[in-house]
Amino acid sequence: MRVLPSGSTALLVELDGLGEVLALYAALDEERAPGVVDLVPAGRTVLVVTDPGQTTLAAVEAWVRGTTPRPGARDAGERVEIPVVYDGEDLPDVARLLGCDEDEVVRRHTGTEWTVAFCGFAPGFGYLTADDGDWQIARRSSPRTRVPAGSVALAGEYSGVYPRQSPGGWQLIGRTELAVFDLHRDPPALLTPGTRVRFTAVTA
Repeated sequence: MRVLPSGSTALLVELDGLGEVLALYAALDEERAPGVVDLVPAGRTVLVVTDPGQTTLAAVEAWVRGTTPRPGARDAGERVEIPVVYDGEDLPDVARLLGCDEDEVVRRHTGTEWTVAFCGFAPGFGYLTADDGDWQIARRSSPRTRVPAGSVALAGEYSGVYPRQSPGGWQLIGRTELAVFDLHRDPPALLTPGTRVRFTAVTA
C-alpha cells in the first residue's frame, strides 16, 4: 500500500490490483472515520476525500493504514437485473475471441454474476467484474465516435453499460432500455460500487 496526498483534502491509496482495491474499499466504507466524506475506488487506487474542518490527512492516513481489508465483502451489495437485447454489432467478433458461438457468449454473459468494481469514464458508467468466468476481451482496434446510450459492452475483464451517447472502444454485444443514469432519480446512478448485476436476455 502506498498513500499519497491528493491536493490538500484527499489521499490517494495505491494498491497492487483490483482485488486489493475492492477489499480495502469495502472495509473503509463499512466504518468511515469522522471527516471522511467520500471514497472513490478505481482499478488500482482508492481516493479518500476528507472534510478538513473535521479531520486531518495524517489522522485519515493512520485510519487507512490501520484498516483490515475485507476480501469477502463483495456479497453485501444490492442486486440489479438488466434486460438486454443481444444484437450488438461486435457480438460475432466477441464469439470469435472467446472461441465459441454467439449463443454461448449470451449464455455466459447472462449466467455470470457481475459486480460493480468502480465507476468512471462518464457519470453512471460502472466497471463490472465477473465473479467467475474467463473474460479478457480486447478493445476495438478503432474506437467508435458514437456509441448509443444503453449499449452493453465488454473490454478486458470488464462489462459495462453506456449511460449516454459517447465515443467508445468497447465491444458492443447488446443494448438495454434500462436507464443506468437518470438525474431525476435518487440516486441518479443505478450502478454504484458493490452493486451486483445480472443480465437477462430479452427480445427486441
